[in-house]
Amino acid sequence: MLDRQFIYFPEKGLNRTPEQVGLDFEDVYFFTSDGLKLHGWLVAGREDVNILWFHGNAGNISHRLENLVLLHEEVGASVFLFDYRGYGLSEGSPSEDGLYLDAEAAFEYMKSRSLGEYGNQPDTVFYGRSLGAAVAVELAIRYPSRAVILESPFPSIKAMVKNAYPFLPSGLLVSMFEARFESDSKIDRVRSPLMVIHGDSDTVVPASLGKELYERAVHPKRFYLISGADHNDTYLVGGKSYFQEFRDFIIDPD
Repeated sequence: MLDRQFIYFPEKGLNRTPEQVGLDFEDVYFFTSDGLKLHGWLVAGREDVNILWFHGNAGNISHRLENLVLLHEEVGASVFLFDYRGYGLSEGSPSEDGLYLDAEAAFEYMKSRSLGEYGNQPDTVFYGRSLGAAVAVELAIRYPSRAVILESPFPSIKAMVKNAYPFLPSGLLVSMFEARFESDSKIDRVRSPLMVIHGDSDTVVPASLGKELYERAVHPKRFYLISGADHNDTYLVGGKSYFQEFRDFIIDPD
């Protein structure tokens, strides 16, 4: 199988912590239902809303610090950012089913917290970027949430393969992958308010694929297209407007 060559690009260890960028945080370790120990960070915010963040397929949580600082400053929600199995300080090796178990474990950990700002299930937002968007969709069909935000999402591994290799038999290529991440067959079961964010210059996942996934979703839903943004710089190119859209959707919807 080609998953570890083409889907997952984890980096072990951490190169920085939130403390080094001026954020108070809590180191967190928790266990999955299949016995792996995962690592994450809790950063408390000023708003009574919690974001459970599912990052993309490369690096680890220490590579999201710039985004984390801006999210904390501009949105103000509490954030739980964790590493999947095999990433950062988390045990194990990544797989599709494994990432879904990791997401469930992270959500169960949040619910188990005695602190009020982390324990209220309806006030949790599922936020997934790229591969993490597929993880967020899977969790969202299992549990209710305040909202779901999918940034730079794709419909499925098959759609990505077809986009990358349009002249090759996609069925044969997809059969070489164990992972499917078929969000397109699940998204219509998400009942929480949904926002899809995409850059119109995304060179990894074209905006047309994000729009395709969005079109399959049920209302209430919003599509936010960021002019000039590529795959990993949506929050930088979007700037203040990006964070205002983010905040309005999860905190001030009226």
